[in-house]
Amino acid sequence: MFQTRIFRPGSMPMKYRKYLIPLLAFGALIGSADAQPTSSSTMFNKDLLEKCSNAVGVSGFEDEIRSLIAAELADCGTITQTTSGNLICEKKGPEGAPVVALVAHMDEIGFMVQGVTEGGALLLVPLGGWWNHTLPSQRVQVITRDGKRIPGQIGTKPPHLLPEAQRKQVMPDDALFVDVGASSKAEVEALGIRLGCCIVPDVQLQPLALKNRWMGKAFDNRAGVYCMIQVMKALRDAELPCTVRAIATVQEEVGIRGARALQDAFVPDYAVILEAPPADDTYGQSGVCRQGVLGKGVQVRLFDPTNITPPAFADFVLETAQRHNIPCQPTVRRTGGTDAAASYPQWHGTPSIVLGVPTRYIHAHNGILDERDLQATVDLTIQLLLEVNRIAK
Repeated sequence: MFQTRIFRPGSMPMKYRKYLIPLLAFGALIGSADAQPTSSSTMFNKDLLEKCSNAVGVSGFEDEIRSLIAAELADCGTITQTTSGNLICEKKGPEGAPVVALVAHMDEIGFMVQGVTEGGALLLVPLGGWWNHTLPSQRVQVITRDGKRIPGQIGTKPPHLLPEAQRKQVMPDDALFVDVGASSKAEVEALGIRLGCCIVPDVQLQPLALKNRWMGKAFDNRAGVYCMIQVMKALRDAELPCTVRAIATVQEEVGIRGARALQDAFVPDYAVILEAPPADDTYGQSGVCRQGVLGKGVQVRLFDPTNITPPAFADFVLETAQRHNIPCQPTVRRTGGTDAAASYPQWHGTPSIVLGVPTRYIHAHNGILDERDLQATVDLTIQLLLEVNRIAK
């Protein structure tokens, strides 16, 4: 999920403001703690989440995660790869049926080697929106061109050697480096590391002590990838009233480039974007208007600065969740953006909605999510595809 400017409520056109109060009130009803998940045609798949989370797929370096997705979807439809690197799995419906795009970006934030000092330190450029507070001392892997994974650590100048004023500042990108244990540029080159190699967090998925909670890297957006795969597998043998094109996009984290490149492929009738938006239930955040709480269901995003879901489409999604007793959390966000941003310039205004798995600490080395929210996202997406003909025109 890429970052955007702050949205001011007062800047929303008047014609859209009337939808906010009733939709948020509706959200308070169906997103309550009493809501229980519907029985699902799929079960939580720990092995799949582990593979998706652990796979390497920094923006521009998506080969490993793309191969994993292609293997998982091999018997779910016809698979093609676009010039830009997007992967499309198409399951055809009846002739003339609406086309629904199911979109999940497969890339994760990371770094690229920008230079190597004579002392063997690797200089960095970020690929995606890191929050530099979280970076010093984190473990990483440098991926060489031949696929070797070289362990290292993000370093900075020791605080003991910094002026007092500088100790209180966030380290800028050019003050960070990766230490792979080398003492010279020649030692770095001998490891196979060179300019342009990608760098990824060295993190493995693990369960937390509390049931249903998981910690791992790249949940933004491997949680969305997981949901897309689970939906396609669940509907593999189903007779659908629509054609589904499941699309794993590249380079969302550096400007939704993969989604923008879809313009020439096709224009869908509807788009469902599967994401891992930031949870807002952690310490220090206001409890007045929480819209992304772990364990309370799929987040249904009605608005962010890059996309407004048409009210009829939003009503269809929320009513479907209510009828099937799928817990969900309607959301209006002041900031952020997703591949839904491509729906207007690239897809000529295709109605789009973002379904998200609330995730704590996205755009950091470790995130935390709840498997029940994964399941709610899968369940709702399945029902939307089965009932797409109910959308009011």
